[in-house]
Amino acid sequence: MFIQTETTPNPATLKFLPGETVLGTGTADFPEAEAAAPSPLARRIFAVPGVAGVFLGSDFVTVTKADGAVWDHLKPSVLGAIMEHFQSGAPVMEGAATSGHNDQDGPDADIVTQIKELLDTRVRPAVAQDGGDITFHGFDRGVVYLHMQGACAGCPSSTLTLKMGIENLLRHYIPEVTEVRPVA
Repeated sequence: MFIQTETTPNPATLKFLPGETVLGTGTADFPEAEAAAPSPLARRIFAVPGVAGVFLGSDFVTVTKADGAVWDHLKPSVLGAIMEHFQSGAPVMEGAATSGHNDQDGPDADIVTQIKELLDTRVRPAVAQDGGDITFHGFDRGVVYLHMQGACAGCPSSTLTLKMGIENLLRHYIPEVTEVRPVA
């Protein structure tokens, strides 16, 4: 098994491409080890000292290192953990991955549908290239709330991506959108 690695815009995060499906659909975000219970793969990666976060996408694994950890020391152990997992035949998840977006009904349901469609077709594929995901969290009085995951969480350029990229895109296509804000 050959696992490729790619840098991401977030210097604390690397993207690992095992060359096979990680999650068929959806994503799974584990911002700390305690959250990794549903994923044998994430638990195995968190067993590597210095790992602070794990994000699973369709065909990639994004790993965030702890402050003070050095990729030159951490990367071989993470590669080994991913390789061992796939060779073991164990499932990646014990249960379903998340679809991503929160649901929102009410008078803004049509606007929310448009927002989710733009996110799914224009934003999420581009962000997945960088090892992350951005999902809809809510819409209230013109403000779109988005949740950043994987390499996007804590990325130095995430504010610029939200304000100059995503906010401008949504405002262009959906006049009711006035602002985009991140949520934790």
